[in-house]
Amino acid sequence: MSEAAVKRTSGRGRFISFEGGEGSGKSTQIKTLAERLNAAKLRTLVTREPGGSPGAEIIRHLVLSGMGKLLGPEAETLLFAAARDDHVRTVIEPALKQGIWVLCDRFSDSTRVYQGRLGQVAPEVLNAMQRVTIGDLRPDLTIILDVPVEIGMKRAAMRRGTGAPDRFESEDLKFHQDLREAYRQVAAEDPQRCVLIDANADAATVAASVWAALRDRFFKVDVGSMANLA
Repeated sequence: MSEAAVKRTSGRGRFISFEGGEGSGKSTQIKTLAERLNAAKLRTLVTREPGGSPGAEIIRHLVLSGMGKLLGPEAETLLFAAARDDHVRTVIEPALKQGIWVLCDRFSDSTRVYQGRLGQVAPEVLNAMQRVTIGDLRPDLTIILDVPVEIGMKRAAMRRGTGAPDRFESEDLKFHQDLREAYRQVAAEDPQRCVLIDANADAATVAASVWAALRDRFFKVDVGSMANLA
């Protein structure tokens, strides 16, 4: 990346969220992107939801253990909202103000997909919680990694090894098929913010697609400098 391109990104940091179903490769792609941004001398912070801050990590444990499901979709949504409020106030916003690029494994789209479209929590409830927890904060770019359900579930099983599936991994095949379609709909409804990327390829190919999305969105350079961003 050219020095000129780096200088043009000064000021408030960029907020990039990664979304997708189980086993879509979010963690791998976030790590790769963070390494590339750091190599370009851009400060980055990798975080996740639910979690990312001490208070939110406690709630993460409750949610993934299945406690939220026992309480019902509305109560589970409240748990996610509480975690996000702590995460945004103590981690995300302070980092962005310092000019740090924040890469987040899941954000508010996950709540709208998992609890909203699949859990049938009313949109007005989700909107009210969003106003309270994040206000006007939105990702500058959302990468949605799309992978066939069967492949994603196999990846998730390999990742956890002998461990038990968490609250969402343990859902049935139809849930995960509906989840994939819901994410594809999110991408179609907000093309200015979201980029849908085929994640059914090797990690390097997917990483190249992720980088191309960032380059097109954030690094406006002349033709003579394009080689530095390739």
